[in-house]
Amino acid sequence: MQAFNELYKKLAKAAVENRTNEELKNIRRQGYDSHQLDCLLHPEKYASVWRIADCNCSDGETCSACTVRCLFDAIDKDEKGNTIINKDLCIGCSECIDSCKAQKLTASKDILPALAAVKSGKGPVYAMIAPAFISQFSKQVTPGKLRSAFKSIGFAGMVEVALFADILTLKEALEFDRTILSEKDYLLTSCCCPMWIAMLRKIYKQFMPHVPGSVSPMVACGRSIKILEPDSVTVFIGPCIAKKSEAKEPDIADAVDYVLTFQEIHDIFDFANINPAEMEEDSRDHSSKAGRIYARTGGVSEAVKNTLERLNPNREIVIRTQQANGIRECKEMLNELKEGRLNANFLEGMGCVGGCVGGPKAILNREEGRENVNQYGNQATYVTPVDNPYVMDLLHRLGFDTVEKLLEHSDIFTREFE
Repeated sequence: MQAFNELYKKLAKAAVENRTNEELKNIRRQGYDSHQLDCLLHPEKYASVWRIADCNCSDGETCSACTVRCLFDAIDKDEKGNTIINKDLCIGCSECIDSCKAQKLTASKDILPALAAVKSGKGPVYAMIAPAFISQFSKQVTPGKLRSAFKSIGFAGMVEVALFADILTLKEALEFDRTILSEKDYLLTSCCCPMWIAMLRKIYKQFMPHVPGSVSPMVACGRSIKILEPDSVTVFIGPCIAKKSEAKEPDIADAVDYVLTFQEIHDIFDFANINPAEMEEDSRDHSSKAGRIYARTGGVSEAVKNTLERLNPNREIVIRTQQANGIRECKEMLNELKEGRLNANFLEGMGCVGGCVGGPKAILNREEGRENVNQYGNQATYVTPVDNPYVMDLLHRLGFDTVEKLLEHSDIFTREFE
């Protein structure tokens, strides 16, 4: 791991300073591992988790903990006992990384191609920041200062994905209002978490008819930017490794060009000698409380519930929400649903304990992250997307005459789950 980290830092620093080709010549002369180098230069060829060394443990026995922990059967072993990660099955949940005591597995890093796109000048590159971002880079780093920091690197701007969480909140509230007509009906949210959706699609397929065909806020944001600026490049930034896999799924691969984690962006700021806390303010307050609280467990449920009550306050069948916190609780909740032991009619699952603020590449601990998200949500000018004029303006610019049009099939906000 030490040799890989050294290689990563050399190349990332060179990319920030726009001297990648020069550094590559030096690295090749120094005899660094060719597989590690190829992973860093061409992350699109590999899964969201990389094996960076042979897997033989120090005691001479082959470790199989990663295989056992993989919920999605994405890991196998070759004849030498080395881990093989199936790119098409891996969702980037990071369970295998956590279980590998020998530290032979690591999350993919997209810094090199993403920075190459920023430095190329071929089109505007937008940073799409996840709702969990608030105060991740210190309390002094406001959204406006972070926006300025991205611009100083070469990004055209920073867009808060929370604004698109607003739109998906509105869509799911409308879906609930349209489809939940009896006490036996229920919906499972399709927003936010790729691990939750992967569990449903691959393990609990019987519940997919109850999942509305919505893209995640990340995908909605990327697609919208590309419609409004066709030559643009989109880079999502968040605490999640699984978003790297989601961005490559064939039916939504048009939305996001690169996915970086908060830790990768922290590295970029460090290598570029940028302190976001010292940047000027560039504030643009567009998202409502509903979109901002998506970053923590219960946020989606609360947002959809409040929006539904705002849309239809006299609804006879009220929304009854239940949340699952982490993969283990998601499985327990879905098993209870299968056994008919749930009373809820809107189910939310988060693959990470605490929600996105508990993601594997968050910088802050999840308790502090949750508190920051709640504070940021309470500071929002608008409580629900129904009241947010920026949501309505954006929908009109994207060709939606009314909010009800969100229920029609749209190439922007809809996907067809298999």
